[in-house]
Amino acid sequence: MSLSSPSDKHRYPPPQLLDTRKHRLVGEWDAMQPPPNSALVAMAHRIGIAGIFSSSKSKVASIADDEQMALLLRQACTHDSFARPHAQMYPDESPPPTNGMLASTGSTLLGLFAVEHLNASFPHLPTRVLKAATNAFVGHQTCANVAQEIGVAPLVRWQRKPSSTNKAAVTYADALASVPRALTALIYHHRSLAVARKFAHTFFLSRMVDLRSFIKFRDPKLALSFTVEQFGRERPISRLLRESGRASNSPVYVVGIFSGVDKLGEGFGSSLKMAEYRAAEDALHRLYLTRIPADQVTLPTSTFPTPLPKQQKSVFDFISPSESQPSTPYKPFSLPAVPHSNAPSATTTIGQSEILYGTNDSKDPNVVEDLKRPWWRPAEREPINKPIPKWRQDKRAKREAKKERAIEEGRPQALMKRSLRRKRRLRMLAKAGDGGTTARRA
Repeated sequence: MSLSSPSDKHRYPPPQLLDTRKHRLVGEWDAMQPPPNSALVAMAHRIGIAGIFSSSKSKVASIADDEQMALLLRQACTHDSFARPHAQMYPDESPPPTNGMLASTGSTLLGLFAVEHLNASFPHLPTRVLKAATNAFVGHQTCANVAQEIGVAPLVRWQRKPSSTNKAAVTYADALASVPRALTALIYHHRSLAVARKFAHTFFLSRMVDLRSFIKFRDPKLALSFTVEQFGRERPISRLLRESGRASNSPVYVVGIFSGVDKLGEGFGSSLKMAEYRAAEDALHRLYLTRIPADQVTLPTSTFPTPLPKQQKSVFDFISPSESQPSTPYKPFSLPAVPHSNAPSATTTIGQSEILYGTNDSKDPNVVEDLKRPWWRPAEREPINKPIPKWRQDKRAKREAKKERAIEEGRPQALMKRSLRRKRRLRMLAKAGDGGTTARRA
């Protein structure tokens, strides 16, 4: 066995291994190839949307429908970032259709379905918690997870792009998240809003999300006091229910918060303050997380007139006539107000005046004054347009007359506050330096 001379070392590694351009072109060409129609049709049958695009049961028409369905699903699986590399690889061909507009429409539809479902199921949920819950149900990461679950990962076509000054980076999660949104828009376009809503409820809104983790309070006792007063109930009072080991190293206290004879919440802790904090938090959770039974929930979009399908073609076509064409119009959820001794009876149904002005009384001329009230100060039990006392009117008139007299006499110093006049006088005395005789003489 003869060894090679040192002069032959430049021949290794072979030139074929140094030519990385060939391997890069092979990888790019492989990424440009569309997924086969069989894989797209199999995915449609797997998630139950194959019958949405079919029009006949004949064999010839079924083959044509499969080809049309494959074209639509290929467009739904093609991200916007794929258009530029395709144009560079095939400059003479027309650009492939992408899912840009479909993903935008589907994102709007998914947000609509999620918001109406959460608002109808949890009528007392705060606005910020509602936004966070909507993002958890139909957000970016959730759409990417759904795409992986339905088997879209090997079918999506995209290209990674770094972030720039005016555009965000395109990642694999972005490409995956666009596919379920595009599928929602396709179902809405080829069928109806009810079928698209059924698709969203099947793959997105049927998931279990812990809404308790989204509700955080800085001061639950203060928030509970304002909430109880809004419902016209008695002021919440904390009471010690049970205790154990007060004189030991690890005591346990159980505190309950009551409004009259009704217990609103209960909490425990190693101190009374901790137990009271948890009790107030538990009372607010019981209110905000109160869920309406599923058979009593009425969605606003279910009131839209939707024609029934002629034949059941997919798993999303099992829609009852009452859901597609309800006999009664949609009514927002209303909770009867608790009667109060000093407050008149009212209803909490959301009306037009409440949407515009934040109150249910559209005839109140001073509704704007109530909106100016800080959120941390509870509303007074007296009406907003309560007459001003006589002594306050006299004091206000005397102050206005004093200002007008000072302006007429040309004394703007009289309009300054007492503290500002005092600071100015002390500054003049300090500049004089002779005990203030010059300043007083001036």
